[in-house]
Amino acid sequence: MAHSPASRPPSRAAARRVTSQRLARGFAEAALNKKATELVILDLRKLTNVTDFFVVGTVSTDVHSRAVEDAVKQWAEGQLGERPWHVEGAEGTRTWVLLDYVDVVVHLFQPQARAYYSLERLWGDAPREDIKDPEE
Repeated sequence: MAHSPASRPPSRAAARRVTSQRLARGFAEAALNKKATELVILDLRKLTNVTDFFVVGTVSTDVHSRAVEDAVKQWAEGQLGERPWHVEGAEGTRTWVLLDYVDVVVHLFQPQARAYYSLERLWGDAPREDIKDPEE
C-alpha cells in the first residue's frame, strides 16, 4: 500500500535526538552484521520530502532476507525503542522487503529484484555512501 507524503507521520528523528543520517548508518551496520552485501545509503534530503535516506542492500535468499530484516528491527527497537511505521514484502516470497522508519526506508533485495528496480540508478543524483565490511 503506497502512502502519500501528506499521510506520513512527522519526522521521528528529532524526537529521538538522533539524526536520520545516524539512523541510516545504524540500519546499514545491522544489515552488514547479518552479511547483507552491496550496502548503499542514498541521501535523498535535497531530492524529496518523502524520506531522508534509503538504505539499500542485497540478500541472497528468503531466509537471509528474514535474518537481515530481523537484525534491522532488533537494532531499531533495542537502540531507539522504534518499530517500523510500515513493512512490505515480508509475506510470501521475499525478493524485496521494505522497512519504512519514516526518516529512513530500508530496502532489502534479492539480486534479480535489485537489478530490476535499480534504485541507485533511479535516484542517481542522490549522494551515496557505500558501506563496506571492514574485514574485507
